[in-house]
Amino acid sequence: MKILKVILGGIVLIVVLLLIVALFVKKDYAVEREITINKPKSEVFDYIKLLKNQDLYSVWLKRDPAAKKEYKGTDGTVGFVAAWDSKNKEVGKGEQEISKITEGERIDMKLRFIEPFESNDDAYMSTESVSETQTKVRWGFKGTMKYPMNLMLLCMDMEGMLGKDLQKGLDDLKVILEK
Repeated sequence: MKILKVILGGIVLIVVLLLIVALFVKKDYAVEREITINKPKSEVFDYIKLLKNQDLYSVWLKRDPAAKKEYKGTDGTVGFVAAWDSKNKEVGKGEQEISKITEGERIDMKLRFIEPFESNDDAYMSTESVSETQTKVRWGFKGTMKYPMNLMLLCMDMEGMLGKDLQKGLDDLKVILEK
């Protein structure tokens, strides 16, 4: 009985300590990757502002080609929603909505993940002319992990995990647009 009390006391102490540590751990994360595509800026932007095109270069959407997809609104305009529902836990269920477009420059999106976990994050893609025939594309992702879940940021490499997927998507986008 005494051993059980010591074990329970130890567990409670560890939980309390973790909750205190979580108060001081950052809650926000941001990841961005970029690539230069050998196409004019207007052509690149006109392609990336259509969320349906992400089916062809987004690593996440390509993980389950059988995922159920649903679209609401006019693609390439503010308010357009692309939703997905997959049995694959790496894809899950959620939706992406165009929240702002700076024509020819940047598209901002709200990401609402429903399964396997709930989260609301932001993503963006921007274009910048390098020359008349070259465009730098940036793809970024930023989010927040609420307390006490932010403790996971201590052992999760968001930069590495998301960064490699963003870079692979940009690499695929480059291949598609440079064909």
